Amino acid sequence: MTAWEPHQVLMTEEVAGSDRPAHYLLAETLDGLYTPYALRLPEGEGPHPCVLVAYGNGGGGIGWLQDRVHRFRHVQDRLLEAGYASAWMRYRTEVELGYQHGGRLRVHGRQGMELMNRAPLEYEDELAILRHVARHPAVDGDRLFHLGVSHAGEMLLKLCSQYDVPLRAAVAAEPASHEVLTLRLDDEPTVANDGGMRDIERLLMRDVEHARSRVADPAEVSARVDGVRIPVLVLGREEDELQGVFRLTYDLLADRRDDVEWRSWSHDVHGYIYPEVDAAGVPQVDDVQREALDAIVAFFDRYR
Repeated sequence: MTAWEPHQVLMTEEVAGSDRPAHYLLAETLDGLYTPYALRLPEGEGPHPCVLVAYGNGGGGIGWLQDRVHRFRHVQDRLLEAGYASAWMRYRTEVELGYQHGGRLRVHGRQGMELMNRAPLEYEDELAILRHVARHPAVDGDRLFHLGVSHAGEMLLKLCSQYDVPLRAAVAAEPASHEVLTLRLDDEPTVANDGGMRDIERLLMRDVEHARSRVADPAEVSARVDGVRIPVLVLGREEDELQGVFRLTYDLLADRRDDVEWRSWSHDVHGYIYPEVDAAGVPQVDDVQREALDAIVAFFDRYR
């Protein structure tokens, strides 16, 4: 029998336009399954600081991960250029209000094995990847960073509210933080109820004061935000339907820490900090995307 090595590479792929390939690895989740991530390493001897990169909701598996590595390769290329290892992450699908109703994960024993009060959630897969990559021989586990867009920006807050996360700093770009902020949405005119699950695809909340007025449990939100004990750069997007939620996320963090920053740009793409490649495989990077990525790297560099 061949022993499984903790950092055994599942497969390696060349990435167009780069001599830095993508190494696909599997991190053991908190309930003993596996979740994949794709690690690329910069030139030079390690261990290197490392940025974990995430976007949106979960699901899709390795196929989704491969698409991100190749079609959205520019963000990793930019981080590699700055001397950071980086890893696109994949995790399980979000459970509607699973964070709100599930509480903290508790683990006990039964019949010599583990027993949990609930299944792990998507942000706990991120925790598993953080812990796994921190032990990689080419990565400096004391210099880990997080870059998350949309739901992945909210996942950072969920993670920090319940765990002591091994992160130096993080960027929450366009964070869809409605669950963490306990926003009342059922009576919002742009929200529909779909068989007991909220359809928030058309949620409109551009105004920060409107978002603040929808907070259902200020004391609980305060406790959650108090768990964020790392520097955070919050990024907004002027045209976004949820700009008020993004700004409220920043305001609540900035009320507690003086190392929280806010930047916002005008752009027509949600997730604009992840430029795509064109049909020829060439990244299409406009001035706003270039400026935003430079600001992200500069922010990480201050805590490197």
